[in-house]
Amino acid sequence: MISRLAAVLLLAAAVHGCVAYEYEHEFWVRVDGSGTVNVTGRPALWTAFKGLGGPENPEGTATPDAARALFERSGLRVKRVTLTQRQGRPYLFVSAEFDDLNRLSGTPAFPDLTIGLRPEGERLVLEGTWERSQPVADRGPRDRDGLMAVRFHIPAKVYAHKNAFAGVERGNIVGWRQEVAQGLTGGPLDFGVTMDSRSILLSTVALFGGMIALAVVILGGAFYFVIRKGRGRTMPPSGP
Repeated sequence: MISRLAAVLLLAAAVHGCVAYEYEHEFWVRVDGSGTVNVTGRPALWTAFKGLGGPENPEGTATPDAARALFERSGLRVKRVTLTQRQGRPYLFVSAEFDDLNRLSGTPAFPDLTIGLRPEGERLVLEGTWERSQPVADRGPRDRDGLMAVRFHIPAKVYAHKNAFAGVERGNIVGWRQEVAQGLTGGPLDFGVTMDSRSILLSTVALFGGMIALAVVILGGAFYFVIRKGRGRTMPPSGP
């Protein structure tokens, strides 16, 4: 019985980890607001959400060159653009770097994204909405199937999130998803995270540095005690 339960849990974890999204934004964010974003999706969904290409022929007009130009025009530094195939369907992928998360909203590359990162005391609050910004023609059930998602790799301790679908996942990942059909009808996908204003890396380095400093002090004190004790033993007795 226990072995069957373990097998079911492992299968569920494997299925969860293998979810393939038809349209996805994945962000790696730093506490200073800079970072990297990867966008992957079928050309028809790039057209529907970002206005890339034309609705009459999205696969012929939502091209890698057009996507690169769109991101560069929005002030991002494009790292890679590829067109891949999954189960016989094309998927356009773009990876780009940005200097300020707060400046992405409303740019040509992100008409479907409202996002902000602001300080709140000693913490940072990241929140926003992802939704279709313009009407789209219904191209049939084939272009409306599957899931869409927005995911964030958080660089600091997460204190709270706004209903992330799997909570805080391993590697400090939080994500939100909905059906593509819902997104195409204009249904917004709200997201939000409250995090520490110090990065995990910085906190780890500071902790490690403090431990080294403490170890040096302890070793220095022990060395001083040994030397002082040794001098006391070798000092000749005073007197006539």
